[in-house]
Amino acid sequence: MGFDPASGRRPISLALRLTVSIGLTITIVLLAFGWVIETSIERHFVEQDAEELEVVARSVRQVLTSLTPALPPEGITRRLAGAVNGHHGMYYLVADAAGQTLFATPGPDLKAIAHTQPATSRIDVDSLHSWQDNATPYRGAVIHIPSAQDPSQHFTAVLATATGFHDHFLVTFHRTIWAATTAAGLFAILATWLAVYRGHAPLRDISTRIRGISAEQLHLRLAPDKVPIELSGLATSFNAMLEHIERDFKRLSDFSADIAHELRTPVTNLVTQTQVLLTKGRSVDAYREVLYSNLEEYERMAKMIGDMLYLAQTDNKLIKPDLVDVDMTAEVDALFEYFEPLADERHIGLKRQGQIPLMRGDRLMLRRALSNLLSNAIRHTAEHKVITVHLAQDDQAFVVQVANPGDTIPATHLPHLFDRFYRVDPSRQHNGDGAGLGLAIVKSIVDAHGGEISVSSDSCVTVFTLSLHRTEGPP
Repeated sequence: MGFDPASGRRPISLALRLTVSIGLTITIVLLAFGWVIETSIERHFVEQDAEELEVVARSVRQVLTSLTPALPPEGITRRLAGAVNGHHGMYYLVADAAGQTLFATPGPDLKAIAHTQPATSRIDVDSLHSWQDNATPYRGAVIHIPSAQDPSQHFTAVLATATGFHDHFLVTFHRTIWAATTAAGLFAILATWLAVYRGHAPLRDISTRIRGISAEQLHLRLAPDKVPIELSGLATSFNAMLEHIERDFKRLSDFSADIAHELRTPVTNLVTQTQVLLTKGRSVDAYREVLYSNLEEYERMAKMIGDMLYLAQTDNKLIKPDLVDVDMTAEVDALFEYFEPLADERHIGLKRQGQIPLMRGDRLMLRRALSNLLSNAIRHTAEHKVITVHLAQDDQAFVVQVANPGDTIPATHLPHLFDRFYRVDPSRQHNGDGAGLGLAIVKSIVDAHGGEISVSSDSCVTVFTLSLHRTEGPP
């Protein structure tokens, strides 16, 4: 992970993020599972108590419904006392309709419960109440039992059971399960960290291989089929980036070599002519002739340096088109007038076909592009041939085509014609054909306008096609 300038601190590592998120998720799941188990056990105890109390309630209800008026109080007490035989830890109190206690087991004070808790007709989980008496926990319920002799009257029974054993078990179970859950959570976090660390091994391997790639090893590539499928896209993208870097690096190296080569020739000529001139005294005409020759070399170098500076500015988006309405028809006619003396000298004709309306563009940049294409066409057109500039338009673009008769350019050279310093015939490098930057400048101007340029060559005719989109500017 890189440094985050906005926050001023290094972002958290992926391993830590995954470990914390997965570990916390597992821990939360374990805690929820423990809570479900503990709640289920607690409810099981409550249901168990409800069943036991309901059994006792049925016994008490059976005794009370079988009472007769002739039965003495001692008989009632004896019968009620026998109602809970075999049920340990059960306590209950029975009161008549007037609230007088008929029977109460030794133990907690259940009379207060009869006055504070609502009565129910049947004991279930929802009707149970919990309380403490002398630090002893109890759970029970209050029920009404109709009298068999007078249905309008009813007995009140309070039934309870001690839950100390259950509560002690739940406390112990609570401590055990939460301790086990904590240990399991810590183990899960540790296991997650180990899994994440091992899972990141391919990333570390890729990083190691990337660090081993230098400028002398740009040909190396990662193998997408040798990495996990999740990283194959990363490997493919890195290979594509490396391919671009290798191509640009080679282009930069070739460009630097071409610059050195192009500058060495005029500098060598200047040095040689100056050394020869200084070997002995010369006439004024001789000095003037050498100075004119040197001036030509200076002008050539100045033009080449200016072209390279222009390309560098366009590459870095430092030159923005100054969009105005441009009359391309008038611009072509003006360039014909400018190049006419040179064309006449070489017995070459210039012809325009078609016209297009005003379009948005940078007039000076577009004039320079057309000038470079016409200059290039004149250099490569044989005598008594005609260069044709065709202007047209469609629904999407304005089209300018410059066609010149001449030798057919092999198809292998066409994709490289717009490269800097590229020449189809290297032997013509110093025959006044320029430095090989003209077509590269044309392409940069067309790119700046958001258009496309292409070239075709067959049947001894080479055609450069400019397509300038009918928009208000470059996209």
